[in-house]
Amino acid sequence: MAFQFKKTLHQLLASALVVTGLVPGISAMAAETLTIAATPVPHAEILEFIKPQLAKEGIDLKIKVFTDYVQPAVQVNEKHLDGNFFLHQPYLNEFKKSHSNDIEVPVTKVHVEPFAAYSTRYKKVADIPEGATVAIPNDPSNSGRALLLLARQGLLKLKDVNNISATKKDIIDNPKKLKFKELEAATLPRVLNQVDLALINTNYAIEAKLNPVKDSLFIEDAHSPYANLLVAREDNKNSPAFKKLIAALNSPEVKKFIEEKYKGAVVPAF
Repeated sequence: MAFQFKKTLHQLLASALVVTGLVPGISAMAAETLTIAATPVPHAEILEFIKPQLAKEGIDLKIKVFTDYVQPAVQVNEKHLDGNFFLHQPYLNEFKKSHSNDIEVPVTKVHVEPFAAYSTRYKKVADIPEGATVAIPNDPSNSGRALLLLARQGLLKLKDVNNISATKKDIIDNPKKLKFKELEAATLPRVLNQVDLALINTNYAIEAKLNPVKDSLFIEDAHSPYANLLVAREDNKNSPAFKKLIAALNSPEVKKFIEEKYKGAVVPAF
């Protein structure tokens, strides 16, 4: 009986070692979860691309997809999520002003989505008529971006051509008497057929099957100050998990993925 008891006890101990991961070759560490908010294209697609590699490094990357620009920032600020990947610095600056946000911290640049103007009615800037209706995003950072792009095309003049926070009040000359509709960025592709010109963020353009390089009337160059950022919370920005995520997003593999998949519609910023 004593021998049998010792044998049974040995088996139980061995099983416990296997379960707790203390037997050589069995990991004692559970994967660390990192939950990141992203808009569908290209942000969530890029995160999905690096997810398998991060899993090998012990990071369970959970991607929470949003179709708007407000909730991904709000939920990180309220600590419901670890970080987000969808915004640029001008947007974050404006968001902080209006939402008393003081914990979101940019940790790395990933890519630029050159902002572009689209029209189903006109093929050249010169063809845009007097009194044309132009749809632009209604959030302050992207509406300013739209006005700057219009100014660079000679469609209007601004007090300061370098003011990324420009508003309609900063227009000093509007020779074609353009009429502006300010709409939520995500809705702009849906109204393209209803206006003369629409300035659309590239992520929403791609979702709508528009190719910013081929289909746009005019487009920003790759030196845009609107690089899309990976954002963390102040309390987790230096965590080992975030360092692994940063390294993955700034890897040669991601650079190649962006260049091959988006063919100029999205440009690496690292």
